[in-house]
Parts: sequence; structure tokens; C-alpha cells
Amino acid sequence: MSLATGTIIRTQAKTRKRGMLSYKTRKRLVAYFYVAPATFLFCLLMLFPMITVLRYSLMDGAITKKDTAFVGLQNYVTIFKDPVFWQSVGHTLYFTVMSVIFHLLIGLAFALLLNSQRVDPLIRSILRVLYILPWLFTAVIIAIIWRLLLDPNGVINSILMTLHIINFKVEWFSSTKTALHALTFANIWAGYPLYMVSLLAGLQGIPKDLYEAAGIDGANEFQKFRYITIPQLMPIIISIALLDFIWTMQVFPLVWMTTGGGPIYSTEVLSTYTYKLAFSSYEFSRASASAIVILMISMGATYFYIKHQKAR
Repeated sequence: MSLATGTIIRTQAKTRKRGMLSYKTRKRLVAYFYVAPATFLFCLLMLFPMITVLRYSLMDGAITKKDTAFVGLQNYVTIFKDPVFWQSVGHTLYFTVMSVIFHLLIGLAFALLLNSQRVDPLIRSILRVLYILPWLFTAVIIAIIWRLLLDPNGVINSILMTLHIINFKVEWFSSTKTALHALTFANIWAGYPLYMVSLLAGLQGIPKDLYEAAGIDGANEFQKFRYITIPQLMPIIISIALLDFIWTMQVFPLVWMTTGGGPIYSTEVLSTYTYKLAFSSYEFSRASASAIVILMISMGATYFYIKHQKAR
């Protein structure tokens, strides 16, 4: 082979190699081009506002003053010294924990009922439609429904007085003793369908062979439920409970449309506390600090959720 021919072959090989590398590079970049719009929107609609709120929380007189000064953690110290803030934290935890617990219990009970072969299929279909109805309503509609039902002259008081459970008209949303419990009850009613649908899907995915084998071994219904159903549903339960905790802790429309945080801060939660700081008192720096606290709590729950998903 002549020197010229060898040179041509080497040149062609290098050209093909450069072309191959260029093709691989373009192929790798295609994936980034696909996610670029979503990444841009994420940064624009979520990341940028989060950074802005964090910056406001470290400033004095954000938005309201032309020349704001950096004050560090002073806004956090101020809200931590506010007794209303700690009341809102306690109310938020009570509202969230009770909602998650009863969402799970009611959702699991209804899922077991809808999965039972002892119930007529037609009845199960009707119940499935009725049980999922609360999930179809918006927060505003739910708030209006429960304000009407729990009105002193509403249906709930009429039923309770007819059954001689109470002998006076209870002002459920206007009393400091009952407002938070009534609000929590309304949220429980609105949120259980998520658990019901998810757990029903989980129940239908459990192999029947497990129950048959347990029955052969002499296990009763409670033992089957304890040692088969619950362990099989546990991954779903943990995932939904963590998500529900994150979502419920940030509930605002239902609280605002029913009680507005009152009476006398008896239903004040972190979301309404932050809203009032920003748009009633115009303390945007303190409101930003409160919002960052909510973000930190949510991120803590999110960490456990992601850790659980990875463990699965």
C-alpha cells in the first residue's frame, strides 16, 4: 500500500471518528433539550420565587420600603417570639395529624368494604360513586357545604337536638372550643377518597393465593388482615400519609373560607398566619420568614418521602 493511500485511509478514519463523536454528543444533548422547557419553567415559577422569599425574609421592610436593610435572622426571631405563631404551629400540627390519621382509617375501612365479595356488586358500584364525591368538590364548595351544615340553624344541630344529644344550638365555627375540631372534621371528610382509591387498588393487587394459604394454615380473618393485608399495603400507606401530611399542612382555602383563622386565633394555622402578615399587616419580611418555616417543615417531610421511595 502506497504512502498516499495510507494517508487517505487514516484521514477518512479520523473523519468518521469525529463524525461518530459528534453524533454521540448530539444524542446526549437531545435529552437535555427535551427537559429544557420544563427546567426553565421550574426555575421561573418555583425556584426564583423561593429564592426571592428567602431574600425577603432576611431583609427589613421588604417591598414596603424603598431602601431595605439586611437584618439576617431578625425576622425569624421576631416570629418565634410571637405567641400567635406558636398557636398556629400547634393548630397546624393538630389539624394535620388528626386529618392524616382519620383519612387513613376511613379510607382503609371504605376500601375494605368496596373490595369485599360479601357485598353485592351493584351496591358496591353505588357506594363507590357516593364515597368518591367529596373528592370532586373544590375547597370553596366544601367550605360552603360545611358552613351551611354546621350553622347554628343547620342540619347537624337539628339532627343532634332531635336525637337529644345536645339541648342547645352549637355554633360550631364561631366557638373557640369547637371551631378547630369542626374544621378538622370538614377536612377529614374532604380528603379520605385519596386513601380509599389508592388502598382499594392495593387490595386488588394482593394475590389471593396468600389468603388461601393462610386459611389452610388455620388463620382467621383478623390474622389475615394483620399479617397479609397490612404488610402488603404498608408501602402505599406510608407514601400517601407522607404526601397527605405535606399537603394538609399547607391547607389555606378551606380554613380561610370557613373561619378565617378565628375566632380569636382558635383556628389560626401557619398558612393563614402567613397570609395575614403579608396582606393584612403588610409585614412582608416576617411573612416571608414564616413561609420559609413552612417550607423547611415540608422539605423535612419530603426528605422522608423520597427516602422511603428509594428504599422501595
